[in-house]
Amino acid sequence: MSRPGANWFTLIPVAVGALVAVPVSATVYLTIQSAQQAMFPGSTFVSHPLAFTPDQRRTIAKASGVGSFESVQRVWDVRSGNRRVGWFIVDRVLGKHEMITYAVALTPDGTVQRVEILEYRETYGREIRKPAWRQQFVGKRFGSVVQLGKDIKNISGATLSSRHVTDGIRRLLVTYQLLLRNA
Repeated sequence: MSRPGANWFTLIPVAVGALVAVPVSATVYLTIQSAQQAMFPGSTFVSHPLAFTPDQRRTIAKASGVGSFESVQRVWDVRSGNRRVGWFIVDRVLGKHEMITYAVALTPDGTVQRVEILEYRETYGREIRKPAWRQQFVGKRFGSVVQLGKDIKNISGATLSSRHVTDGIRRLLVTYQLLLRNA
């Protein structure tokens, strides 16, 4: 025979789980392969990952003003025949709470050619995918001003996403200058 209220106690874990569960919604806009082909159609991609030494991390952080980044950078040397046509870099930055995965196409001399948002996990701030916002980075290179509120316009409601992608691209330009320019 069951006690009165016994069923209530068996429902507590289910009810608590339902209250604590936070919906995580990741939208994949482009895979790495589809972004590569969109940014460098018909090219060959040779993986060229950069595993940063502690000294390289410190130098990149100091030069870019961005201290938090992954210890291995995903980079591809983009080729057409035997000729380098650019660099393809995939990076991740924190939005407000979740990671944003994006790709940057650089010309052989390190100039931003294109930026694509590959995966966005935040509830708000997807406006950073708008072509006009991403277009602001085209033509930027090491030494260019790449700063939110100066040459890169902020997006209301996407301030942290805008700031962190901007900081990430500035860090990638420093990474190019220090480690890829003469590769």
